[in-house]
Amino acid sequence: MEGRQDTREQVKRVLLVALAVNISMTLLKLLLGLLSGSLAVLADAMHSATDGFSSLLGLVTNGLSDPEPDRDHPYGHHKYEAVGALAIAAFILFTAFEILQAAIGRLSTGLQPLRMDSRELLILLLVLGINILLASYERAEGRRLGSPLLKADAAHTSSDIWTTAVVLVGLAGAVWLNLSWLDVALAIPLCLLLVRVCWSVLRTNLPQLVDQIAIAPEAIHQVAMEVAGVLNCHDIASRGVLGQQVFIDMHMVVDANDLPTAHRITELVEEHLEARFGRVRCTIHLEPREYASAAITFKGTHG
Repeated sequence: MEGRQDTREQVKRVLLVALAVNISMTLLKLLLGLLSGSLAVLADAMHSATDGFSSLLGLVTNGLSDPEPDRDHPYGHHKYEAVGALAIAAFILFTAFEILQAAIGRLSTGLQPLRMDSRELLILLLVLGINILLASYERAEGRRLGSPLLKADAAHTSSDIWTTAVVLVGLAGAVWLNLSWLDVALAIPLCLLLVRVCWSVLRTNLPQLVDQIAIAPEAIHQVAMEVAGVLNCHDIASRGVLGQQVFIDMHMVVDANDLPTAHRITELVEEHLEARFGRVRCTIHLEPREYASAAITFKGTHG
């Protein structure tokens, strides 16, 4: 079977662009926060710094994530990307607590007036636009390249969009309406939003790490039984990520009296499974006819 296309160089280029943009936005927000005395902008700058760290982590992870198996990793290296995505989720969760801490810190200072005017707000609006373009670019490339790493990094960049938007609204109220408490009041729902983004990344990547089922065994059974020569298919298991790489194990009884014929039938089964579900790697255990079973899938202790 043809191996998974190596897209690491393309992913690397996207992450380098994201790293450069995130570093630039961090420095710009940090400077703006120091000049204006805004804790919210400083917190947003720290959030952009976590974006930079996540992109840097993505570059390291991408370098380790060789799609082809080797002697030490016979099932490939796909899980490196999932591990990297989970680390990015940790950065997102850290950001939520970071913003909440900044809001509490600002309350403790007595809500001092900000040294900020419309020019600083316009700069923040420009930053917001750049973040939107970056998130859209990463998300589109993540879908095109089938990279969960880029999708997770895009989710993190998207959280920065909401952070900057909330800070911008709060500071606009503070400057134009003299409502210094507004950006602090918006901090709590922003934190909840970031936690939701974190959960989304976890929900997408944890199944691969814990070898959760990738394809319903009934669906695999249906495809296998459609192949001429297959008499019985049972004890079916699958893991991996549908659309990227799926590993399938099954026990099979075939209508063949010689090994070459039986082997050809198993090859046809794998071809049919790949045509239906995308890239798969099958391990088929041939059994004699008396081993035929009605149990399609494995059953756990609670089955």
